[in-house]
Order: sequence, then structure tokens, then C-alpha cells
Amino acid sequence: MLERARELIHFKRFIQTEFYPSLIYTIKWLVLAIFIGLLVGSASAFFLFALQWATDYREENLYIIALLPLGGFIIGWVYYRFGESVVKGNNQLLEEFYNPLKPIPLRMAPLVLFGTIATHLFGGSAGREGTAVQMGGAIADQFTKWFKLKPIDRKTVITLGVAAGFASVFGTPLAGAIFALEWLMIGRVRYESILPAFLGAYVADYACTDFWAAHHTHYEIPFIPDLNLVNVLWIIPAGICFGLAGRLFAKATTFWAEIFKKLIHYPPLRPVAGGALVSILVFLIGTTKYIGLGVPSIVEAFNSQLPWYDFLAKIGFTSLTLGAGFKGGEVTPLFYTGATLGNMLSGAIPLPMALLAGMGFVAVFSGATNTPLSCTLMGIELFGADSGVYVGLACVVAYLFSGHSGIYGSQVIGSPKHSSLEHNKGKSLGKLE
Repeated sequence: MLERARELIHFKRFIQTEFYPSLIYTIKWLVLAIFIGLLVGSASAFFLFALQWATDYREENLYIIALLPLGGFIIGWVYYRFGESVVKGNNQLLEEFYNPLKPIPLRMAPLVLFGTIATHLFGGSAGREGTAVQMGGAIADQFTKWFKLKPIDRKTVITLGVAAGFASVFGTPLAGAIFALEWLMIGRVRYESILPAFLGAYVADYACTDFWAAHHTHYEIPFIPDLNLVNVLWIIPAGICFGLAGRLFAKATTFWAEIFKKLIHYPPLRPVAGGALVSILVFLIGTTKYIGLGVPSIVEAFNSQLPWYDFLAKIGFTSLTLGAGFKGGEVTPLFYTGATLGNMLSGAIPLPMALLAGMGFVAVFSGATNTPLSCTLMGIELFGADSGVYVGLACVVAYLFSGHSGIYGSQVIGSPKHSSLEHNKGKSLGKLE
């Protein structure tokens, strides 16, 4: 009887102190994830449809690329006039997470949507991740005001919004959830937000892909060789190259941003100058393959040999576009950089071209964003589980060799990449640079 009574006491304590709070927590974040996920997924679907329209219109009316300086002035003036409070973009989400001051203005969502569509319409080279993440973070953070959430809950809401935006725009809910937990601090994963991140990512992906039927590009690696020591060793030099490419991408974007700020003091004129350079280069080289998202070239990198310099050209065009002040993300250009670099390396590394393109696709992204876990999961979601060891090791090596640099200057180092860099703990990438 005494033992029975003890068991009942322990069970009652478990119900009161663990099960019941966990159940309330799950219901609370499930409700929020449904609302936020549906809104963010719908916003991503609209964004993808608009982006496709802008791309198609530009390719059918190439004269519009000559108007890129005008488009740049419009974007620059709109942000100068109405977007001063949201101009930092992804870095603003990071800063609000580390040091919460006030809710992110909802205007971030329409402004970055407008700026990105205009950038692609007129012929800039940019991506879409930054737009989706900023829309997700801005939309989600409004629930902080509406539901009067506590500061600790606000951090979780921002994480949920980032997960929803990333997952829905790429169709990768696992990678989106882990990205939102991993990008906040280098070397750390915030497990306290893992349930909301996963719920938000899946709901947003469902809303975008299944409800609105937004299109996502499919990539295929037709042949993956058996794992053996020789093949695993060949991943290391490839990963080093991918990491250095990610570092070059981040440094090039920072370089152009500093140049334009130094030479042109009136912000709306910076994208005018950058747009003029990009449009002139496009007409000089006679191809539009290095502007926009570049998805056709990414797909081609899995199937046929491309010019060796394609990855460098994409880095140049994208860093110039974003550094000048145009809007958009960096991730799809990073996919382009990695896939074409992997394509080029297939001439020296005895692994299948498509596999190297897939490894580079996610590994350069890993190096530039310092998110090896989410990039590994993205590779598995996109290319299948058989590629897991190849893409995973490539992402980890790229993460290591990209150094403490990245496209998000406000990222804080939670755990240095190796022990010899322990003195950098707690610093942001911006301070290191």
C-alpha cells in the first residue's frame, strides 16, 4: 500500500509539473503556429508568383535591364523615405533577438517584397531567402503586440516566423525549422524554440505548397557512389573550396557596400550607380544568366559542363547588386555559386558531377551563413537520404573553412569553430570584420 501511494504521488507530481505545462505549451504554440504559418506561407506564395512574373517579364523584355539605375533609385528612395527603421533587414531580426527593444515594424514585409520584386524585374542579381525571412519575422512579431507576449515568448515568435518564411519559400520544412534555431548564434542551437519552429515551418510550407500550389524547383542527383574511404577523403578538398567560396561571397558583398557608402553619401543614389554598372556589364557580356535567381543555370549544373568562371561571375554580380543597396536574399545566388563551383570541380575530383553540384549547392550556403546542420537537412530534403554523408561532410568542412565571416554581420559567436579561436566567443561577425 505504501509503495502504491508513492507511485500515485509521483504520477500526480509528473502530471502537475511536467505533463500539464508541456500540454499547455504545445497547445499555445500550435495555435500561434497555425495563424503565423498560414499568414507567412501565403505571403511566400504571393512572393513566389510575383517573382516568377517579374523574371518572365524581364526575360521577354530585355530592354528593361537598361532601366535598372531608375529601378535602383526608386528602391533606394522608398527605403530612404519610409524604410529607415527596417533597412538592416535580416540583421535587424538578429539584433532584436539579442537585444529586444520594440516590435519589428510590419512595414518591413511590404517594403522588402516590393524591393525584391523590383530588383528582379529590372535585372539585379539577388535571391529570395532574405525577403521570405524578413516577411516571416515581421509578420510573426506583430503577434507580440496583439497577444501581449512576454519577452522570452517574443524570441520564440521571431524564431517561428523565420522558420516559416525559410521553409515556405524553398519547400524544405526540416531545413527551415533548424535554420531558424541555428542562424541566431554561431555554434549553438536554441532547443527551447524547437517545437514552435517545426510547427511553423510545416504549416507555412503546407500553406505555400499545397494550399496555394506555389512551384518549387526540383533537383536530382541520378547516381550516388558507394561510400568508401577514398570517396569520403575527396569530400574534404571539395568542402574547403566551398567554404572559401562562401567566405568570398560574404567579403565581396561587404566590400561593395563599404565602397558605395564611402563614395556616395546620399543613399538613394547608391543603387543608381550599382544598377548602371550591372546593366552595362550585362549588355557587354551579352547574357542574362548571371542576373536574377539564376535557377536555369543551377539546374544545368547538375546535367552538363558549364564555364569554369560561372561561380565567380555570380558572386561578382550578386555582391555588386546587394552591396549597392538593392533588395533580395543571398541564398539562391549561393546555391548558384555552389552548384557551378561543384560543376567545375568535377573536372579534378573523381565524384559524379551532379553529386558535386549538389554538395556545393548546400555547402557554400553553409559556409556563408554558418548553418551546417540546416544545410545538411536541406541537402537531404532536396536530393534524398542517400546523399546525406556527402552533403553533410561537405557542409561541415565548408562551415569550418569559411572562418568567422558570413553574410549576416550581426551573428554572434556562441561557440567558436575550433579551440584556437576561443577568444572570439561572444563577438559578432561585424565586430570581427
